[in-house]
Amino acid sequence: MTTPGQTVTRAPLPDLTDYDLLAPQLSGGNDSALMMSLFMDAARAAGVVDRVRSYHACLGVLDWPSVVYDGVRWPGAAEYAACQAAAFGLPADQHIEVTRTMPVAGGGRVPHTLLTEIAAYGRYPRLGAKFCTKSAKESVVSAAWTPVVRAWKKELGRPVRILKVMGMRWDESPARSLLRPYRNVVSNSARIVDEWLPALAWSTPAAREWAGSSPIAPHWTYDSVPGARDWGGTSRCSCSLCVFGSRRDVLLAIGRRPRLAALYDEVEAVRGDIFQPGIRIHELIHLARSPGAPAPGVICADDTPAFDFLQEQVRAALQKPPRKQVLLARREATASDCAACSLDRFRGS
Repeated sequence: MTTPGQTVTRAPLPDLTDYDLLAPQLSGGNDSALMMSLFMDAARAAGVVDRVRSYHACLGVLDWPSVVYDGVRWPGAAEYAACQAAAFGLPADQHIEVTRTMPVAGGGRVPHTLLTEIAAYGRYPRLGAKFCTKSAKESVVSAAWTPVVRAWKKELGRPVRILKVMGMRWDESPARSLLRPYRNVVSNSARIVDEWLPALAWSTPAAREWAGSSPIAPHWTYDSVPGARDWGGTSRCSCSLCVFGSRRDVLLAIGRRPRLAALYDEVEAVRGDIFQPGIRIHELIHLARSPGAPAPGVICADDTPAFDFLQEQVRAALQKPPRKQVLLARREATASDCAACSLDRFRGS
């Protein structure tokens, strides 16, 4: 029996044959593709492809959507994650898309997006309180494992061994530079979950060079315009308006998704908590329209029933008191704030 903190394989890297379920998690981004390539090579070598189930934790409207540019349709992040699984040899019925839902009166369930949660909670995610990752991704995938765990635990007579495989890399951020390539993350009587990060040591230049020969091109949001293959777009592909995104990424996202940015602005105006520490999204929207700001290249219409439903959900949540009082990051807007929305601030960030 594995004790808490111990990995199933007693070695620096996992032996894939030690696991009952191999679960790579795909965002649709380039690092996910790199991870899936490395992982599937290892799974084929170990003869365990039949144990693989890839997962995409869909963020719904907040994922990068599909766009049509010069008459060509470019897939959204969720569709792209499925394409990544297929590109590296995983059968279609072994890729699973999951999303967070909530019950509604009269029965049934509807999507419950992160922005709705922010509106209801009253605060944006922050370092040290990244409820976005936990509630919209980790918990959703973990819940998808539960039926499997219940059935297999009875059959196996022991905790189900799961290997969660992800695409994080050391040089993405200071926080990720502290990650270990292989570690235990959950140990209890029902499941043992270890985490493996096969692309962790890859640098950004190396990952981009690899993408040049990948069987699947990077998602369209990485480019200045879809199909350019110039890495002139956003540096990440996941939640399109991420509170942890770089200034340039956020300004590009605002330019590409103005209707979504306006909805974030509504949440900020009602709740008071600001989008990023030190700057409101209202100011960022102003900056995104300034001369010299990064050109969006393509604009997502966001004129879909799914977006309309999200807008209704968010506005309904804003009609109720927040679950958390905003104290830490609150800053009132002043006339000087808007006057300070200069391109100098953008260039200096």
